Amino acid sequence: MTEPTFDFDRYDRIRPIRWTGDALELLDQRKLPFVVEYVRCDDADAVAAAIHALTVRGAPAIGIAAAWGVVLAARDIDAADGNAAAPQLEPALQRLNAARPTAVNLAWALARMRRVLVAAGADWRDVLAREAQAIADEDLAANRRMGALGAALIEPESGVLTHCNTGSLATAGFGTALGVIRAGVAQGRIGKVYAGETRPWLQGARLTVWELQQDGISPTLIADSAAAHLMKTGAVHWVVVGADRICANGDVANKIGTYQLAIAARHHGVRFMVAAPSSTVDMATPSGDQIHIEERDPGELFGVGGVRTAAEEVGAWNPVFDVTPHELIDAIVTERGVIERPDEAAMRTAFGA
Repeated sequence: MTEPTFDFDRYDRIRPIRWTGDALELLDQRKLPFVVEYVRCDDADAVAAAIHALTVRGAPAIGIAAAWGVVLAARDIDAADGNAAAPQLEPALQRLNAARPTAVNLAWALARMRRVLVAAGADWRDVLAREAQAIADEDLAANRRMGALGAALIEPESGVLTHCNTGSLATAGFGTALGVIRAGVAQGRIGKVYAGETRPWLQGARLTVWELQQDGISPTLIADSAAAHLMKTGAVHWVVVGADRICANGDVANKIGTYQLAIAARHHGVRFMVAAPSSTVDMATPSGDQIHIEERDPGELFGVGGVRTAAEEVGAWNPVFDVTPHELIDAIVTERGVIERPDEAAMRTAFGA
């Protein structure tokens, strides 16, 4: 496929992760869109805390941040080579891995750091730093490739609905589902972008619409509960979302609310696309039934922006993700290519056993 001719940088101005050479700086996504502030992390535990607290979020970004967390942890280790350093670093890697258990990119990035570590010699710290940078660089390149592949599926002047935040804020840059949208807008394939608010953390309202504005794209924000009605009007032709884990049969775990969008899209004849890097594919997990669904503090549902909106002494259930069955997905797009009507056979053809 010929790469698009549009200027990537025009549609990719945000970087949520900055490595300074002696610390990791993370754009605090809890404070957006009103405060643009970076949090400095000087050790691996600070990175793990930032991941858990949603200072940094989005499956690819979490993996990249964790990789730099390993680099920071290495500074406290005295070892002659990587093999000797590995058992000393393992507790820090375990704490990083426990910060957000559902996103497969986190475990994937840490496994990759372990792999280069045990094979490294006396320069093992430099090896870890080069690997963390490679993970970030490869993610950016994958996102740009994905954007081109996904946009090619969309007919000119289509309306697109997205959910949560899957852009530069959630990745090394450009984004997954928002990368498809950026490429589609640049090529005239997308005429209108709708973003669901994404309760309870409002990643769509706080992050997605702000991020698109930075690139000169004018989105329309909707309440999550308005999505099916919007589809009924005919304004939406594609739902484009990201993923935190893609199973061997094509089932997809993503931000809570994705499953109901897929159901509504199928009912209304709207096509449904998942865009995610191949690092999000987990061929060791047969189906979505085996995915651990993270649950967060129920108190997150009791208010908005620190203002309580629910009565006192009520219960709440707060799953962070849901699983969309592969039967409801029209296309999975990774940097390796497009899988239309994904199922176990198609996934194994694309990614092996």
